[in-house]
Amino acid sequence: MKPFLAQFGDAPPASRPLWLMRQAGRYLPEYRAIRKEAPSFLDFCYDPALAIEATLQPLRRFDFDAAIIFSDILVIPDALGQKVRFAEGEGPRLEPIDTRADLARLSSTLDVQRLQPVYDALRGVKAALAPEKVLIGFCGAPWTLATYMIAGRGTPDQAPARLFAYADPEAFSELITRLEAACITHLLNQIEAGAEVVQIFDSWAGVLPEAEFERWCIGPVARIVAGVKAKYPSVPVIGFPRAVTGGFFRFVSETKIDAISLDTAARLSEVRAALPAHIVTQGNLDPLVLVRGGDALERAIDGLLSATDGTRHIVNLGHGILQQTPISHVERLVERVRG
Repeated sequence: MKPFLAQFGDAPPASRPLWLMRQAGRYLPEYRAIRKEAPSFLDFCYDPALAIEATLQPLRRFDFDAAIIFSDILVIPDALGQKVRFAEGEGPRLEPIDTRADLARLSSTLDVQRLQPVYDALRGVKAALAPEKVLIGFCGAPWTLATYMIAGRGTPDQAPARLFAYADPEAFSELITRLEAACITHLLNQIEAGAEVVQIFDSWAGVLPEAEFERWCIGPVARIVAGVKAKYPSVPVIGFPRAVTGGFFRFVSETKIDAISLDTAARLSEVRAALPAHIVTQGNLDPLVLVRGGDALERAIDGLLSATDGTRHIVNLGHGILQQTPISHVERLVERVRG
């Protein structure tokens, strides 16, 4: 069995698999070279040849156990008819949703044809991957997608989406329901194109109070997992409720995910002890300690390996790898994990 998938099998895993969030990106000189070939980031995501190359680059250099398709969570609002662009150095810019009339302009279903380049890229990566490597597909969770769609950009506390949900919960629920269906469709199509594992990124889950977290994060993710499992019951689903300070057991038990990815602030040993043995954890190495390297990195790796010894764990970062990360530090991480 592939080392990555062994984490989800019946027998205790023999080793810890390793991949990194945003492992295809600007810290790699080969990525920076091909990024110049597309006029915009979204054009890059929708170019199958470039997406295939970007996805495979980190595996050629570091021999990670998994490839994650090079794409972006905001292809879903784009395929629902919302205008999406990426401003260089500023991040995503969307046409904000301020009213019910704005919401009505969105399509009721996902434009699958718009996303066909993503599925073509998945097929291309799958054909090129070594047999022992796993291909990961992904989507953004409805709450996180809604925060960008309503504000038109990333904001520090996601106040525009939170205020919208308080002011008009019925309209906000309609948006979330539409996003749930879009996420299910997108994940199923990625699995059909070759993804063997899928991850749901809820990057802004941690800003919500308990009741809203239950309504806008746990509930939607649970319905997405159910939609995926109804067709592909054996495909593992990883959830990433970033910056959630507690309630990991409740999130896992209510969403029925197979693995939970933990951010840097999560207390790994405590979370691991609170979860059932069959649940896989992932993360939570600090991206900044990977930038720093040296003794700090050695201690962090020692702590991670100690906290997860004898458990089902996928080595990863608590968030995406940073642009200034030295390649030699990633090489050292791989060397230590592989032992």
